[in-house]
Amino acid sequence: MTDVSTLRITRARTHNLKDVTLEIPRGRLTVFTGVSGSGKSSLVFGTIAVESQRQLGESFGWYLRNRMPRHERPDVDAIEGLSPAIVVDQRPVGGNARSTVGTMTDIHAVLRVLYSRCGTPSAGEASAYSFNDPAGMCPECDGLGKVVRLDLERALDTSKSLNEGAIRLPMVAVGSAWWQLFAETGLFDPDKPLAEYTPDEWALLLYDDTGRKVRRGGAGHQNSYEGLVVGFRRQYVTRDTSGLSERRREAVRRFVAEDVCPDCDGARLNEAARKTRVAGLTLAEMTALEADELITVLRDVDDPVGGPVAAQAVAALERLVGIGLGYLSMDRETGTLSGGEAPAAEDRTPPRLQP
Repeated sequence: MTDVSTLRITRARTHNLKDVTLEIPRGRLTVFTGVSGSGKSSLVFGTIAVESQRQLGESFGWYLRNRMPRHERPDVDAIEGLSPAIVVDQRPVGGNARSTVGTMTDIHAVLRVLYSRCGTPSAGEASAYSFNDPAGMCPECDGLGKVVRLDLERALDTSKSLNEGAIRLPMVAVGSAWWQLFAETGLFDPDKPLAEYTPDEWALLLYDDTGRKVRRGGAGHQNSYEGLVVGFRRQYVTRDTSGLSERRREAVRRFVAEDVCPDCDGARLNEAARKTRVAGLTLAEMTALEADELITVLRDVDDPVGGPVAAQAVAALERLVGIGLGYLSMDRETGTLSGGEAPAAEDRTPPRLQP
């Protein structure tokens, strides 16, 4: 039987936590202290708070759940005695899916130069090893390492027509300009339930990318039509959404699903860049190492051309290790860093090398 006077966490492994088990007294003020990167935020925010929000969300019906933020279960064996939590978080350094520890500190730029100068087989200049450059990014996922797609089960209510709000996306609400492209251009019967659409109508509604010209309602000017999936991807997947309001970003998150890219398997790079190796490792394998492990690998690079470049990366990595961030890997997205980790890592930026 669970002791209601305590909150018990069993074997938490979120981020850098290593099977942490502890009990926290309820009804008292408990303070977690420690050096940056010791796991305070991973335990409090990434484990306890996330599980509390997830359990709270599951207590609501499907209608509300579909309109609330989704939380995956944290990597923990069990949390007992948990009650709803109010989270007051530090504001971390802003980041998006294209920003990693490596790109934020410029260590990734140094590694790209290393691979361009002494990697075999060569894929070309340093830009050919950048997942943020068309020359190096995986064409399937645009360098994200994951395929972000519109979750159609959440986005559509096929029992309804366009006029009844069959498209659940807030930005395609009935009467909006985007909704008018579907309902007031003559392409679809706005009173016909989506469940009755033909295969051709479904293809037109979701995937058309021919750029056909249409007129909304009685408008005199023409607009370019694109399917819902195509337009959503262009506006919210392939572009940097960090400039959007938090409310809009949350609205987008509710309707997307993510899968590891089937082409690059999360490496973010195109096929040519994925084949190049230095010290027996691909760039994706190297950036997946923790900083202190990466130092050991780079110190063994004795190539006359690549050695000095590797030494510069080692110097930058040692600065990270020196402030207690040696457990960070260069491929970790900055958006997952704690409010203490992100500013500390950002302040350790090495000089930028020119390719």
